[in-house]
Amino acid sequence: MARQPRIEYEGAIYHVMNRGDRREEIVRGEEDRELFVATLEEVSVKCGWDVHAWCLMGNHFHLVVETPLGNLVAGMKWFLGTYTIRCNSRHRTTGHLFSGRYKALIVDDRDPRYLRTVGDYVHLNPSRAGLIRPDEALSEYRWSSYGDYLRKPTERPKWLRVDRILGEHGIRKDDDHGRRIFGQGMEKLRQNEDDEGQYAEIRRGWRFGSEEFVSRMLERASEVVGNGDIHSRREVKESMDQRAQRIVAEELKEAGWSAGQLKFERKGHPVKVKIARRLRKETTKTLRSIAEELHMGAWTHVSHLLYRLNEED
Repeated sequence: MARQPRIEYEGAIYHVMNRGDRREEIVRGEEDRELFVATLEEVSVKCGWDVHAWCLMGNHFHLVVETPLGNLVAGMKWFLGTYTIRCNSRHRTTGHLFSGRYKALIVDDRDPRYLRTVGDYVHLNPSRAGLIRPDEALSEYRWSSYGDYLRKPTERPKWLRVDRILGEHGIRKDDDHGRRIFGQGMEKLRQNEDDEGQYAEIRRGWRFGSEEFVSRMLERASEVVGNGDIHSRREVKESMDQRAQRIVAEELKEAGWSAGQLKFERKGHPVKVKIARRLRKETTKTLRSIAEELHMGAWTHVSHLLYRLNEED
């Protein structure tokens, strides 16, 4: 059976899930979990994602992510590949870490009720899996975004967006009272959860939304298939390229350089290194493409310069 096409557009929301290869563990301890979250933060910054919810289990993970630039595929490729490389390096292993293709359930972006349900599904996952005792609070599980929802805004990761799910729970103000009401509601939902009936569509489908939403997605899928997925991928590439061009333009303006000056200044000039660092942090551009665009020689040279700069920080 042919694979279903990835539907990407600006502002799309997805429930993403992937398991370990052969359902094996994707984390072996606390350091791996911290590495996973740090890599998630990096891809969110690079791709401009809004992460609405996440949960890391032993052999799989869940994300609810919004993509303002329509770049799920590029971001997930970087995220899964980078975490695998880093994890293999830590444990001196090689090979695949994740199973073949991640699941990406596209969520109705015009009816927020569906976002709430997906967010609840992700946050209740540790309870459903028996990772916390019935007498323990859901927030006792550290490796999900649920605990951050109960914290003050200043104590949360900047890449986590909580306002939409809180709003759908009827929480109009992100204060102590509102967060307490949210927590009480989640604990009540946890006790009355109808796992099979409530979440069957999330587990089995490729989209989660109203009939009108389904019609729109089928039209988009038809367009993607009709264009051999080229149109969709081109739009994503152009969005990321536009972001990279904006970063280069900003840094050149600050340095008082013209674009043509990049070709004639030395390969390791601090201005070039600064631009390269931003491109690596805020886009999915490869070291090879950065080296070529900034006239910095071999990509290995750029890698060395950025590594040395990170060591000095």
